Amino acid sequence: QVQLVESGGGLVQPGGSLRLSCAASGFPFRAYAMSWYRQAPGKERELVAAITTAGGSTDYADSVKGRFAISRDNAKNTVYLQMNSLQPEDTAVYYCRARAIVGFTIQYWGQGTQVTVSS
Repeated sequence: QVQLVESGGGLVQPGGSLRLSCAASGFPFRAYAMSWYRQAPGKERELVAAITTAGGSTDYADSVKGRFAISRDNAKNTVYLQMNSLQPEDTAVYYCRARAIVGFTIQYWGQGTQVTVSS
């Protein structure tokens, strides 16, 4: 059974930090590129950060560059999102996604974790 379980969300003041985790099971984690997405109320889901299978390459949305860092631990089947200097506009539900392309695309989504940035 495939599972992606996000954790680490919560309420934080502007300027604060949070570290999200996404624990994977039920599929060969190290063979999947991992990404974090977010969706704010009334907005479309957007890509926040992505990391390749071995972690050698990362990519970020312009809005989070220099503040967020994605990483992964293939031994623990977990991907992380370190979020610093959080702002109210970072408020959203954050989702992790696993994707592999093997002639066709396979992807899995987590259930999401709420991040609220407010004073």
